[in-house]
Order: sequence, then structure tokens, then C-alpha cells
Amino acid sequence: MTSQSDAIPVRERAYEYLKTSILSGRLNPGERLTEEHLAKELGISRTPIREALHKLESEGLIKPLATRGFIASQDSREDVDELFEIRAVLEGYALRVICGRVTEEQLSRLDETVKQAETALQRQSLDEVFQWNTRFHDILHEVITDKRRLFHQMVTMRQYVLRYRKNTLQSLEGGGRTVDGHRKILMALRLRDADLCERVMREHIQQSKKDALQFLFEDHKEVI
Repeated sequence: MTSQSDAIPVRERAYEYLKTSILSGRLNPGERLTEEHLAKELGISRTPIREALHKLESEGLIKPLATRGFIASQDSREDVDELFEIRAVLEGYALRVICGRVTEEQLSRLDETVKQAETALQRQSLDEVFQWNTRFHDILHEVITDKRRLFHQMVTMRQYVLRYRKNTLQSLEGGGRTVDGHRKILMALRLRDADLCERVMREHIQQSKKDALQFLFEDHKEVI
């Protein structure tokens, strides 16, 4: 019997593996990628690797070298700014949709994640704060899994943003701002106020952008 993974074309498996490696930070910005090395690492031929690399290049995740191969892209300040601006619009709209369909049970689960994040923050356990932050957004996205286009866009955007967000949550101040933003989102949802939901989510993402830009380009004086 053919397994689900076997049914997925090799080039798509290679593409997803490489994309996840870049967005998760396993492949660092500036790291060199070659067909030969990747084919050996993944145990497949160079053709699907080549196709995957060209697809990643078209998405701006890697750049070709003057010689052979590619490097994982180094995003500029403008790139990161654009990414968060798009996310603010997308997530603001999504929360407006979520407002009209979120259940009391889901609201209770969101409330629990906020409380757990607050407790983790008091213990100065920033990794836990990040985990509860992720869980909060997971629950929100569960509400719109049936809206396939919107859900797909949300998942893709989160993949791009999380490689920056984890770093910005490695301070008590950043963690505190995130927890406070989630409290406001939960309040807006409980009020069933769609306009307020969209506004507070956009403000939350704008604060995330500010933290990310400060961490990436001001505190550390580097472009990633």
C-alpha cells in the first residue's frame, strides 16, 4: 500500500523540508545550499532538489550565488516591516471573522492560555510564555479551519513570522507586552465587537513588529 508520504511528489517533500528548515532557523541566513550536498543529505536525486530551490528562490527565501548554489536570504528592515504589515491586515480581518463564530468553550481555552502565560511570566520562564503565545494563536486559527483560503494564508504567514517572534519574546518586557495584547484580544472577542477585534489585533501585530525591528536592527545592529 502506498503511504501518504509516498503519494507526495519527491520535489514537494524536498521543498517543504527546505522551507521548514529556513523558517525554523535550522538553516541560518547566509548559509550556502548546493544541489549536491542537499541531494546527499536527503537521499534523493538532484532534479527534485533543483526544482525545490528554484521555487524557494521565487518566494524570496533563498538567493543565487555568483558561483554555484544558493544562500538562505538575509531579510532587510524593509522586508521585515512589510511582512508584519501584511500580517496585521490579514490577522485583523481574521479576528473579525473569528469574532462572529468563536464558541464559549474556545473562549475558555483562550482564557486559560492567557492565565498560563501570566504564570510563566511571573516565573520568568520565557520559553513557556512563547509556547502559550503560540497556543493562543493556534486556538484562534482552529475557529477558521473550514475557511480554506484564509486558513492557508494564516498558516503560511505564521511560518514566516515565527522565526522573528521567538527572539523578541526572549525578554520579560516583550513577553509582558504579548500577554497584555492577548488579554485585549480576549476582551474584544467576549464583547463580540468585530470592529474592536480588528483594531486590537492590528495593534497587537504592530507592537510585535516594533519589538522585532528593535531586536533585529537596533539592539543587535545586524540584518538577518
